[in-house]
Amino acid sequence: MRVPADGATARGFVRRLHGGSRGGRVWSGWSLRLRLTVLTAVLLCVTLAVGAVALTTVLSRSRVAALDAIARDRAGTIAALAADDRLPPALPVAEPREIAQLLDASGLVIASSPNASRTLPVVAPSALAALRSKAGDDVLVTSAATSYDDEARVAVRATTYRGAPVTVVATVPLAEVRGLLGALSVSLVVVVPLLTALLAWVIWVVLGRALLPVEQMRRAAAQVARSGGPGSLPVRDVDDELGALARTLNEMLDRLESSAARQRTFTADAAHELRSPIAAVRASIDVARAHPEAYSAAELAADLEGEVLRMQRLVDDLLLLARVGSAPAGRTVVDLEALAHDAVGAARQADRVGVAVTGSGSALGDAAAIGRVVRNLVDNALRHAATRVQVTVDDGSVTVEDDGRGMPESDRERVFERFVRLDEARERDAGGSGLGLAIAREVAREQGGDVTLAAAALGGLRAVLRLHVGAGSGSDEG
Repeated sequence: MRVPADGATARGFVRRLHGGSRGGRVWSGWSLRLRLTVLTAVLLCVTLAVGAVALTTVLSRSRVAALDAIARDRAGTIAALAADDRLPPALPVAEPREIAQLLDASGLVIASSPNASRTLPVVAPSALAALRSKAGDDVLVTSAATSYDDEARVAVRATTYRGAPVTVVATVPLAEVRGLLGALSVSLVVVVPLLTALLAWVIWVVLGRALLPVEQMRRAAAQVARSGGPGSLPVRDVDDELGALARTLNEMLDRLESSAARQRTFTADAAHELRSPIAAVRASIDVARAHPEAYSAAELAADLEGEVLRMQRLVDDLLLLARVGSAPAGRTVVDLEALAHDAVGAARQADRVGVAVTGSGSALGDAAAIGRVVRNLVDNALRHAATRVQVTVDDGSVTVEDDGRGMPESDRERVFERFVRLDEARERDAGGSGLGLAIAREVAREQGGDVTLAAAALGGLRAVLRLHVGAGSGSDEG
Protein backbone atom coordinates (compact mmCIF):
# COMPACT_ATOMS: atom_id res chain seq x y z
CA MET A 1 0.00 0.00 0.00
CA ARG A 2 1.46 3.38 -1.00
CA VAL A 3 1.11 6.30 1.44
CA PRO A 4 0.58 9.74 -0.17
CA ALA A 5 3.52 12.08 0.07
CA ASP A 6 1.92 15.46 0.76
CA GLY A 7 1.11 16.31 4.39
CA ALA A 8 -2.61 17.06 4.14
CA THR A 9 -3.35 13.97 2.09
CA ALA A 10 -1.20 11.90 4.42
CA ARG A 11 -3.15 13.11 7.44
CA GLY A 12 -6.40 12.23 5.71
CA PHE A 13 -4.98 8.82 4.86
CA VAL A 14 -4.12 8.22 8.53
CA ARG A 15 -7.62 9.28 9.60
CA ARG A 16 -9.13 6.84 7.12
CA LEU A 17 -6.85 4.11 8.42
CA HIS A 18 -8.13 4.71 11.95
CA GLY A 19 -11.75 4.91 10.94
CA GLY A 20 -11.91 8.68 10.58
CA SER A 21 -12.56 11.31 13.24
CA ARG A 22 -16.30 11.13 12.65
CA GLY A 23 -16.34 7.38 13.31
CA GLY A 24 -14.27 7.95 16.46
CA ARG A 25 -16.76 10.55 17.70
CA VAL A 26 -19.66 8.20 17.02
CA TRP A 27 -17.93 5.36 18.88
CA SER A 28 -17.06 7.56 21.85
CA GLY A 29 -20.63 8.83 21.93
CA TRP A 30 -22.00 5.35 22.55
CA SER A 31 -22.70 4.21 26.08
CA LEU A 32 -20.27 1.90 27.80
CA ARG A 33 -22.90 -0.84 27.81
CA LEU A 34 -23.43 -0.54 24.03
CA ARG A 35 -19.71 -0.41 23.29
CA LEU A 36 -19.00 -3.49 25.39
CA THR A 37 -21.93 -5.35 23.80
CA VAL A 38 -20.86 -4.50 20.23
CA LEU A 39 -17.21 -5.27 20.91
CA THR A 40 -18.01 -8.59 22.59
CA ALA A 41 -20.52 -9.55 19.88
CA VAL A 42 -18.00 -8.80 17.12
CA LEU A 43 -15.32 -10.85 18.89
CA LEU A 44 -17.80 -13.70 19.37
CA CYS A 45 -18.86 -13.56 15.74
CA VAL A 46 -15.26 -13.67 14.55
CA THR A 47 -14.51 -16.51 16.95
CA LEU A 48 -17.55 -18.48 15.82
CA ALA A 49 -16.73 -17.88 12.16
CA VAL A 50 -13.14 -19.03 12.65
CA GLY A 51 -14.41 -22.03 14.57
CA ALA A 52 -16.90 -22.86 11.82
CA VAL A 53 -14.18 -22.69 9.17
CA ALA A 54 -11.89 -24.81 11.31
CA LEU A 55 -14.67 -27.34 11.96
CA THR A 56 -15.46 -27.59 8.26
CA THR A 57 -11.81 -28.03 7.37
CA VAL A 58 -11.24 -30.68 10.02
CA LEU A 59 -14.36 -32.61 9.06
CA SER A 60 -13.46 -32.44 5.37
CA ARG A 61 -9.93 -33.66 5.93
CA SER A 62 -10.95 -36.37 8.36
CA ARG A 63 -13.69 -37.70 6.06
CA VAL A 64 -11.40 -37.67 3.01
CA ALA A 65 -8.73 -39.45 5.05
CA ALA A 66 -11.29 -42.10 6.00
CA LEU A 67 -12.29 -42.55 2.35
CA ASP A 68 -8.61 -42.81 1.36
CA ALA A 69 -8.13 -45.56 3.90
CA ILE A 70 -11.15 -47.45 2.53
CA ALA A 71 -9.98 -47.16 -1.08
CA ARG A 72 -6.39 -48.07 -0.18
CA ASP A 73 -7.46 -51.14 1.80
CA ARG A 74 -9.83 -52.21 -0.99
CA ALA A 75 -7.12 -51.92 -3.66
CA GLY A 76 -4.63 -53.80 -1.52
CA THR A 77 -7.08 -56.62 -0.75
CA ILE A 78 -8.10 -57.12 -4.40
CA ALA A 79 -4.45 -56.99 -5.50
CA ALA A 80 -3.60 -59.73 -3.05
CA LEU A 81 -6.53 -61.86 -4.25
CA ALA A 82 -5.50 -61.35 -7.88
CA ALA A 83 -1.90 -62.28 -7.20
CA ASP A 84 -3.04 -65.50 -5.49
CA ASP A 85 -5.59 -66.20 -8.28
CA ARG A 86 -8.41 -66.19 -5.76
CA LEU A 87 -10.67 -63.53 -7.30
CA PRO A 88 -14.38 -63.99 -6.58
CA PRO A 89 -16.93 -63.60 -9.40
CA ALA A 90 -17.78 -60.11 -8.13
CA LEU A 91 -15.20 -57.93 -6.42
CA PRO A 92 -16.17 -57.12 -2.80
CA VAL A 93 -17.18 -53.52 -1.82
CA ALA A 94 -18.83 -52.18 1.32
CA GLU A 95 -19.32 -48.38 1.06
CA PRO A 96 -22.24 -46.86 -0.86
CA ARG A 97 -21.32 -46.22 -4.53
CA GLU A 98 -17.87 -47.70 -3.95
CA ILE A 99 -16.49 -49.27 -7.15
CA ALA A 100 -13.68 -51.77 -7.61
CA GLN A 101 -12.37 -53.08 -10.94
CA LEU A 102 -9.48 -55.20 -12.22
CA LEU A 103 -8.17 -53.87 -15.56
CA ASP A 104 -5.72 -55.47 -17.96
CA ALA A 105 -2.81 -53.67 -19.61
CA SER A 106 -5.05 -52.25 -22.35
CA GLY A 107 -7.66 -50.96 -19.86
CA LEU A 108 -10.31 -53.64 -20.41
CA VAL A 109 -12.34 -54.84 -17.43
CA ILE A 110 -11.37 -58.29 -16.15
CA ALA A 111 -13.45 -58.23 -12.97
CA SER A 112 -15.77 -55.69 -11.41
CA SER A 113 -17.81 -55.01 -8.30
CA PRO A 114 -21.56 -55.69 -8.57
CA ASN A 115 -22.45 -51.98 -8.89
CA ALA A 116 -20.17 -51.31 -11.91
CA SER A 117 -20.26 -52.34 -15.56
CA ARG A 118 -18.00 -55.15 -16.79
CA THR A 119 -17.46 -53.28 -20.04
CA LEU A 120 -16.98 -49.61 -18.91
CA PRO A 121 -13.70 -49.11 -17.07
CA VAL A 122 -13.90 -46.77 -14.09
CA VAL A 123 -10.73 -44.97 -15.28
CA ALA A 124 -10.14 -44.10 -18.92
CA PRO A 125 -7.32 -46.09 -20.55
CA SER A 126 -5.48 -42.81 -21.32
CA ALA A 127 -5.23 -41.96 -17.62
CA LEU A 128 -4.66 -45.52 -16.47
CA ALA A 129 -1.11 -45.76 -17.84
CA ALA A 130 0.02 -42.67 -15.93
CA LEU A 131 -1.55 -43.90 -12.70
CA ARG A 132 -0.07 -47.39 -13.16
CA SER A 133 3.43 -45.98 -13.62
CA LYS A 134 3.13 -43.92 -10.44
CA ALA A 135 1.68 -46.72 -8.36
CA GLY A 136 4.20 -49.50 -8.90
CA ASP A 137 4.10 -51.93 -5.99
CA ASP A 138 2.44 -49.38 -3.70
CA VAL A 139 -1.11 -48.15 -3.57
CA LEU A 140 -1.55 -44.66 -5.06
CA VAL A 141 -4.51 -42.63 -3.79
CA THR A 142 -5.53 -39.45 -5.64
CA SER A 143 -8.55 -37.36 -6.56
CA ALA A 144 -9.83 -37.72 -10.11
CA ALA A 145 -12.95 -37.75 -12.24
CA THR A 146 -14.16 -41.26 -13.09
CA SER A 147 -16.61 -42.72 -15.54
CA TYR A 148 -19.16 -43.01 -12.75
CA ASP A 149 -18.57 -39.87 -10.59
CA ASP A 150 -17.48 -36.31 -11.25
CA GLU A 151 -15.00 -36.46 -8.36
CA ALA A 152 -13.79 -39.41 -6.35
CA ARG A 153 -10.86 -40.69 -4.38
CA VAL A 154 -9.11 -43.24 -6.60
CA ALA A 155 -6.75 -45.97 -5.29
CA VAL A 156 -4.55 -47.70 -7.90
CA ARG A 157 -2.36 -50.77 -7.38
CA ALA A 158 -0.34 -52.59 -10.06
CA THR A 159 -0.08 -56.41 -9.70
CA THR A 160 -0.18 -59.62 -11.72
CA TYR A 161 -3.10 -61.93 -12.45
CA ARG A 162 -2.35 -65.39 -13.89
CA GLY A 163 1.04 -64.13 -14.99
CA ALA A 164 -0.23 -61.02 -16.82
CA PRO A 165 0.17 -57.44 -15.55
CA VAL A 166 -3.10 -55.96 -14.30
CA THR A 167 -4.21 -52.88 -12.40
CA VAL A 168 -6.59 -52.74 -9.45
CA VAL A 169 -8.70 -49.56 -9.29
CA ALA A 170 -10.90 -48.77 -6.27
CA THR A 171 -12.91 -45.56 -6.10
CA VAL A 172 -15.03 -43.89 -3.45
CA PRO A 173 -17.11 -40.86 -4.57
CA LEU A 174 -16.71 -37.48 -2.83
CA ALA A 175 -20.25 -36.32 -3.61
CA GLU A 176 -21.52 -37.40 -0.19
CA VAL A 177 -18.68 -35.58 1.57
CA ARG A 178 -19.22 -32.45 -0.50
CA GLY A 179 -22.94 -32.57 0.21
CA LEU A 180 -22.35 -32.98 3.92
CA LEU A 181 -19.88 -30.11 3.99
CA GLY A 182 -22.21 -27.93 1.91
CA ALA A 183 -25.10 -28.56 4.31
CA LEU A 184 -22.81 -27.87 7.26
CA SER A 185 -21.58 -24.61 5.68
CA VAL A 186 -25.13 -23.46 5.01
CA SER A 187 -26.19 -24.31 8.55
CA LEU A 188 -23.19 -22.46 9.97
CA VAL A 189 -23.97 -19.41 7.85
CA VAL A 190 -27.38 -19.35 9.50
CA VAL A 191 -26.34 -20.50 12.97
CA VAL A 192 -23.39 -18.15 13.47
CA PRO A 193 -25.41 -14.90 13.02
CA LEU A 194 -28.30 -16.24 15.10
CA LEU A 195 -25.97 -17.40 17.85
CA THR A 196 -24.13 -14.07 17.73
CA ALA A 197 -27.39 -12.17 18.03
CA LEU A 198 -28.52 -14.37 20.94
CA LEU A 199 -25.21 -13.95 22.75
CA ALA A 200 -25.27 -10.20 22.11
CA TRP A 201 -28.73 -10.00 23.69
CA VAL A 202 -27.54 -12.03 26.69
CA ILE A 203 -24.48 -9.80 27.05
CA TRP A 204 -26.69 -6.69 26.82
CA VAL A 205 -28.93 -7.97 29.61
CA VAL A 206 -26.04 -9.13 31.81
CA LEU A 207 -24.15 -5.86 31.35
CA GLY A 208 -27.32 -3.92 32.14
CA ARG A 209 -27.68 -5.75 35.43
CA ALA A 210 -23.96 -5.52 36.18
CA LEU A 211 -23.86 -1.77 35.46
CA LEU A 212 -27.12 -1.02 37.29
CA PRO A 213 -25.29 -0.18 40.57
CA VAL A 214 -23.04 2.19 38.60
CA GLU A 215 -26.09 3.93 37.14
CA GLN A 216 -27.64 4.17 40.60
CA MET A 217 -24.44 5.72 41.94
CA ARG A 218 -24.37 8.14 39.00
CA ARG A 219 -27.95 9.25 39.67
CA ALA A 220 -27.22 9.69 43.37
CA ALA A 221 -24.06 11.68 42.56
CA ALA A 222 -26.03 13.84 40.11
CA GLN A 223 -28.65 14.48 42.80
CA VAL A 224 -25.93 15.51 45.25
CA ALA A 225 -24.45 17.82 42.61
CA ARG A 226 -27.85 19.38 41.85
CA SER A 227 -28.77 19.90 45.49
CA GLY A 228 -25.31 21.13 46.42
CA GLY A 229 -25.79 19.67 49.87
CA PRO A 230 -24.86 16.53 51.77
CA GLY A 231 -25.67 13.16 50.32
CA SER A 232 -24.41 9.64 49.87
CA LEU A 233 -24.26 6.98 47.19
CA PRO A 234 -26.14 3.67 47.52
CA VAL A 235 -23.95 0.86 48.84
CA ARG A 236 -24.59 -2.72 47.72
CA ASP A 237 -24.99 -5.51 50.24
CA VAL A 238 -22.53 -7.57 48.18
CA ASP A 239 -18.93 -6.97 49.21
CA ASP A 240 -17.44 -6.58 45.74
CA GLU A 241 -15.53 -3.95 43.76
CA LEU A 242 -18.62 -1.79 43.20
CA GLY A 243 -19.47 -1.88 46.89
CA ALA A 244 -15.92 -0.86 47.77
CA LEU A 245 -16.11 1.93 45.20
CA ALA A 246 -19.38 3.22 46.67
CA ARG A 247 -17.95 3.20 50.21
CA THR A 248 -14.82 5.02 49.06
CA LEU A 249 -16.86 7.64 47.22
CA ASN A 250 -19.10 8.09 50.28
CA GLU A 251 -16.02 8.65 52.42
CA MET A 252 -14.84 11.23 49.89
CA LEU A 253 -18.27 12.93 49.90
CA ASP A 254 -18.30 12.99 53.71
CA ARG A 255 -14.84 14.53 53.76
CA LEU A 256 -15.83 17.11 51.15
CA GLU A 257 -18.99 17.93 53.09
CA SER A 258 -16.98 18.22 56.30
CA SER A 259 -14.55 20.54 54.55
CA ALA A 260 -17.41 22.61 53.12
CA ALA A 261 -19.04 22.78 56.56
CA ARG A 262 -15.77 24.01 58.05
CA GLN A 263 -15.54 26.65 55.35
CA ARG A 264 -19.10 27.79 55.96
CA THR A 265 -18.52 27.91 59.69
CA PHE A 266 -15.27 29.78 59.21
CA THR A 267 -16.97 32.34 56.98
CA ALA A 268 -19.87 32.83 59.40
CA ASP A 269 -17.59 33.04 62.44
CA ALA A 270 -15.22 35.45 60.75
CA ALA A 271 -18.07 37.68 59.58
CA HIS A 272 -19.64 37.64 63.05
CA GLU A 273 -16.56 38.22 65.17
CA LEU A 274 -14.70 40.64 62.94
CA ARG A 275 -17.65 43.00 62.77
CA SER A 276 -17.04 44.46 66.24
CA PRO A 277 -13.27 45.18 65.98
CA ILE A 278 -13.70 46.55 62.45
CA ALA A 279 -16.48 48.81 63.70
CA ALA A 280 -14.24 49.99 66.55
CA VAL A 281 -11.38 50.70 64.15
CA ARG A 282 -13.70 52.60 61.84
CA ALA A 283 -15.12 54.63 64.73
CA SER A 284 -11.62 55.59 65.87
CA ILE A 285 -10.70 56.66 62.35
CA ASP A 286 -13.92 58.70 61.99
CA VAL A 287 -13.26 60.47 65.30
CA ALA A 288 -9.65 61.21 64.32
CA ARG A 289 -10.80 62.58 60.95
CA ALA A 290 -13.54 64.72 62.49
CA HIS A 291 -11.37 66.09 65.34
CA PRO A 292 -7.77 66.06 64.17
CA GLU A 293 -6.74 68.75 66.65
CA ALA A 294 -8.04 66.74 69.63
CA TYR A 295 -7.00 63.24 68.43
CA SER A 296 -3.30 62.93 67.74
CA ALA A 297 -1.71 60.26 65.56
CA ALA A 298 -0.08 58.69 68.61
CA GLU A 299 -3.43 58.35 70.37
CA LEU A 300 -5.01 56.90 67.22
CA ALA A 301 -2.20 54.38 66.84
CA ALA A 302 -2.52 53.36 70.50
CA ASP A 303 -6.27 52.89 70.15
CA LEU A 304 -5.97 50.93 66.89
CA GLU A 305 -3.18 48.67 68.11
CA GLY A 306 -5.34 46.78 70.56
CA GLU A 307 -8.11 46.19 68.03
CA VAL A 308 -5.64 45.12 65.33
CA LEU A 309 -3.93 42.66 67.69
CA ARG A 310 -7.33 41.34 68.70
CA MET A 311 -8.30 40.83 65.03
CA GLN A 312 -4.98 39.12 64.39
CA ARG A 313 -5.51 36.67 67.26
CA LEU A 314 -9.08 36.07 66.13
CA VAL A 315 -8.07 35.38 62.51
CA ASP A 316 -5.29 33.04 63.69
CA ASP A 317 -7.76 31.12 65.84
CA LEU A 318 -10.32 30.89 63.04
CA LEU A 319 -7.71 29.65 60.58
CA LEU A 320 -6.58 27.03 63.06
CA LEU A 321 -10.15 25.80 63.53
CA ALA A 322 -10.66 25.73 59.76
CA ARG A 323 -7.58 23.55 59.33
CA VAL A 324 -8.54 21.03 62.03
CA GLY A 325 -9.29 17.69 60.38
CA SER A 326 -8.27 18.83 56.89
CA ALA A 327 -5.13 16.64 56.88
CA PRO A 328 -4.07 13.45 58.71
CA ALA A 329 -2.53 14.25 62.08
CA GLY A 330 1.10 13.28 62.75
CA ARG A 331 1.96 10.82 65.50
CA THR A 332 5.20 10.98 67.51
CA VAL A 333 6.13 10.57 71.17
CA VAL A 334 5.74 13.99 72.83
CA ASP A 335 7.24 15.16 76.15
CA LEU A 336 4.24 16.63 77.97
CA GLU A 337 6.33 18.14 80.80
CA ALA A 338 8.34 20.22 78.31
CA LEU A 339 5.14 21.38 76.61
CA ALA A 340 3.67 22.40 79.96
CA HIS A 341 6.75 24.50 80.87
CA ASP A 342 6.70 26.12 77.41
CA ALA A 343 3.00 26.98 77.81
CA VAL A 344 3.59 28.58 81.22
CA GLY A 345 6.57 30.53 79.91
CA ALA A 346 4.54 31.90 76.98
CA ALA A 347 1.49 32.84 79.07
CA ARG A 348 0.75 36.56 79.19
CA GLN A 349 -0.49 36.60 82.81
CA ALA A 350 1.94 34.10 84.34
CA ASP A 351 3.69 36.90 86.24
CA ARG A 352 0.41 37.93 87.95
CA VAL A 353 -0.56 34.43 89.15
CA GLY A 354 1.65 31.80 90.69
CA VAL A 355 1.98 28.78 88.38
CA ALA A 356 3.48 25.43 89.36
CA VAL A 357 4.25 22.49 87.07
CA THR A 358 4.64 19.04 88.63
CA GLY A 359 5.05 15.50 87.32
CA SER A 360 6.30 14.18 84.01
CA GLY A 361 4.98 12.04 81.18
CA SER A 362 4.61 11.58 77.46
CA ALA A 363 1.90 10.95 74.90
CA LEU A 364 1.51 10.03 71.26
CA GLY A 365 0.59 12.90 68.91
CA ASP A 366 1.75 16.05 67.19
CA ALA A 367 3.91 18.24 69.42
CA ALA A 368 2.77 21.58 67.94
CA ALA A 369 -0.94 20.69 68.16
CA ILE A 370 -0.73 19.34 71.72
CA GLY A 371 1.34 22.36 72.75
CA ARG A 372 -1.43 24.64 71.43
CA VAL A 373 -4.03 22.78 73.53
CA VAL A 374 -1.90 23.03 76.69
CA ARG A 375 -1.30 26.78 76.10
CA ASN A 376 -5.03 27.40 75.68
CA LEU A 377 -5.83 25.54 78.90
CA VAL A 378 -3.12 27.41 80.82
CA ASP A 379 -4.24 30.79 79.38
CA ASN A 380 -7.85 30.04 80.32
CA ALA A 381 -6.82 29.09 83.88
CA LEU A 382 -4.65 32.20 84.29
CA ARG A 383 -7.49 34.41 83.05
CA HIS A 384 -9.85 33.17 85.77
CA ALA A 385 -7.46 32.31 88.63
CA ALA A 386 -7.27 34.42 91.76
CA THR A 387 -3.71 33.67 92.90
CA ARG A 388 -2.71 30.15 91.89
CA VAL A 389 -2.63 27.72 88.93
CA GLN A 390 -1.47 24.11 89.24
CA VAL A 391 -0.35 22.09 86.16
CA THR A 392 0.05 18.32 86.74
CA VAL A 393 1.65 16.13 84.08
CA ASP A 394 1.32 12.36 83.81
CA ASP A 395 1.62 9.77 81.02
CA GLY A 396 -1.14 10.59 78.53
CA SER A 397 -2.64 13.50 80.51
CA VAL A 398 -2.16 17.14 81.49
CA THR A 399 -4.33 18.58 84.27
CA VAL A 400 -4.67 22.36 84.75
CA GLU A 401 -6.40 23.66 87.93
CA ASP A 402 -7.03 27.20 89.17
CA ASP A 403 -8.39 28.76 92.37
CA GLY A 404 -10.87 31.04 90.64
CA ARG A 405 -14.66 31.16 90.95
CA GLY A 406 -15.13 27.89 89.04
CA MET A 407 -17.89 27.11 86.56
CA PRO A 408 -21.41 25.75 87.00
CA GLU A 409 -21.75 22.14 85.91
CA SER A 410 -24.46 23.08 83.39
CA ASP A 411 -21.99 25.29 81.50
CA ARG A 412 -19.06 22.87 81.34
CA GLU A 413 -20.05 21.52 77.94
CA ARG A 414 -21.50 24.73 76.53
CA VAL A 415 -18.20 26.58 76.87
CA PHE A 416 -16.66 24.27 74.24
CA GLU A 417 -18.93 25.81 71.61
CA ARG A 418 -17.39 28.54 69.50
CA PHE A 419 -17.68 32.16 70.73
CA VAL A 420 -19.41 31.17 73.97
CA ARG A 421 -18.38 33.51 76.83
CA LEU A 422 -19.99 33.22 80.23
CA ASP A 423 -21.15 36.26 82.21
CA GLU A 424 -17.85 36.42 84.07
CA ALA A 425 -15.96 36.67 80.78
CA ARG A 426 -18.13 39.09 78.84
CA GLU A 427 -15.50 41.78 79.10
CA ARG A 428 -13.43 41.47 75.92
CA ASP A 429 -10.07 42.08 77.58
CA ALA A 430 -10.77 39.40 80.15
CA GLY A 431 -12.75 36.91 78.14
CA GLY A 432 -11.00 36.81 74.80
CA SER A 433 -12.87 35.72 71.67
CA GLY A 434 -14.44 32.59 73.10
CA LEU A 435 -12.43 30.24 70.87
CA GLY A 436 -9.80 28.99 73.32
CA LEU A 437 -11.65 25.98 74.72
CA ALA A 438 -13.27 25.21 71.34
CA ILE A 439 -9.82 25.05 69.76
CA ALA A 440 -8.51 22.96 72.65
CA ARG A 441 -11.20 20.29 72.34
CA GLU A 442 -11.23 20.09 68.53
CA VAL A 443 -7.45 19.84 68.30
CA ALA A 444 -7.36 17.28 71.14
CA ARG A 445 -9.97 15.12 69.41
CA GLU A 446 -8.04 15.37 66.16
CA GLN A 447 -5.10 13.90 68.11
CA GLY A 448 -7.26 11.04 69.34
CA GLY A 449 -7.88 12.48 72.82
CA ASP A 450 -10.30 14.88 74.50
CA VAL A 451 -10.60 17.78 76.95
CA THR A 452 -13.01 17.63 79.90
CA LEU A 453 -13.89 20.08 82.69
CA ALA A 454 -14.65 19.44 86.34
CA ALA A 455 -14.50 21.13 89.75
CA ALA A 456 -10.92 21.65 91.01
CA ALA A 457 -9.63 20.85 94.48
CA LEU A 458 -8.27 24.43 94.59
CA GLY A 459 -11.82 25.74 94.37
CA GLY A 460 -11.87 26.77 90.73
CA LEU A 461 -11.99 24.84 87.46
CA ARG A 462 -10.12 21.66 86.59
CA ALA A 463 -9.35 21.04 82.87
CA VAL A 464 -7.97 17.62 81.88
CA LEU A 465 -6.33 16.84 78.54
CA ARG A 466 -6.22 13.09 77.86
CA LEU A 467 -4.22 11.58 74.98
CA HIS A 468 -2.97 8.24 73.73
CA VAL A 469 0.13 7.15 75.57
CA GLY A 470 3.34 6.95 73.53
CA ALA A 471 5.62 3.93 73.23
CA GLY A 472 7.66 3.27 76.32
CA SER A 473 5.18 4.86 78.75
CA GLY A 474 3.90 3.16 81.76
CA SER A 475 0.32 2.61 80.58
CA ASP A 476 -1.55 2.15 77.35
CA GLU A 477 -3.84 5.14 77.45
CA GLY A 478 -4.38 8.23 79.53
